[in-house]
Amino acid sequence: MLVIGHREVRDTMRGQEERILSLVADTYRLHDEGRTALPRSVFLRFPDSPRDRIIGLPAYLGGEDPAAGMKWIASFPGNIAAGKERASAAMILNSTDDGRPEALIEASLISARRTAASAALAAGHLVTGPEPHGIALVGCGPINREVLRFVKVRLPGLREAVLYDTDPARAEAFAAEAAGAAPDLVFKVVERVEEALGSHRLVSLATSAGEPHMDLSGCRPGATVLHVSLRDLTVESILGAQNVVDDADHVCRERTSLHLAELASGGREFIDTTIGSLLRGGSGFRRDPERTAVFSPFGLGVLDLALARWVRDEARGRGAGTRVDGFLP
Repeated sequence: MLVIGHREVRDTMRGQEERILSLVADTYRLHDEGRTALPRSVFLRFPDSPRDRIIGLPAYLGGEDPAAGMKWIASFPGNIAAGKERASAAMILNSTDDGRPEALIEASLISARRTAASAALAAGHLVTGPEPHGIALVGCGPINREVLRFVKVRLPGLREAVLYDTDPARAEAFAAEAAGAAPDLVFKVVERVEEALGSHRLVSLATSAGEPHMDLSGCRPGATVLHVSLRDLTVESILGAQNVVDDADHVCRERTSLHLAELASGGREFIDTTIGSLLRGGSGFRRDPERTAVFSPFGLGVLDLALARWVRDEARGRGAGTRVDGFLP
């Protein structure tokens, strides 16, 4: 068994945004071709702490180099007030020859960066008109930090990031940290979410909201909204937008905004296409420059699998990680 810790994962992924974007895009294409197996994720909830959850995402990725495994990711929003990261994760990879576990990988960064790469790919396909010069980030945590990193690679013309968080100090801290990593960007903290929504045609929502609390009336015409946290938007906002998802069966459950829209409308006709279909060029989807487009990615386990496999292979090649002998009988 090869155990790969956070530092080794971080070192492998440093400066590899283009590679990660390519891996995520290739994985979406394989999924759209039906060359994956993706059972429904398992949600472990706690009766005395309804905001907390741990999710298991099993997955199989086909193709020339098949892989199988599962991510086990915890989300405890109360950690933020205690100075700890909201999410923590571990990934196990199994042999596709005999099923035996081969690697255990710390996966919080893998999870964040596959999410951000997914959002950046969608942004590149859905923005209307000239390339946007700015992005609004609602929720100033690790996910939007990564979204900014990857969107800037995908849309290098970005020059401004407008920040909103329910905790203004958190937004200010985000701006100070991000400015060091992206000195060519101007950061602006605003006091009202409506100011953020109306500031640019590209918006990323990455909050810890458990119920819809926001509409898109403040957005510019033709805005693209990266609905990463899945539960921010009202049913009316979803039904009024052009909707792109990663997988309709996965995203329309567990009371996401899209699940609630499905319940309210009696179907999924409001979903226009998937990101995999867009990347393969076969969806027939036409972007309406006057309507808001919303990308709502559930976060597919095959994306974690693709990045974890790459990290494992890189670690093996460098002799990194800790090999544990005698783990199996």
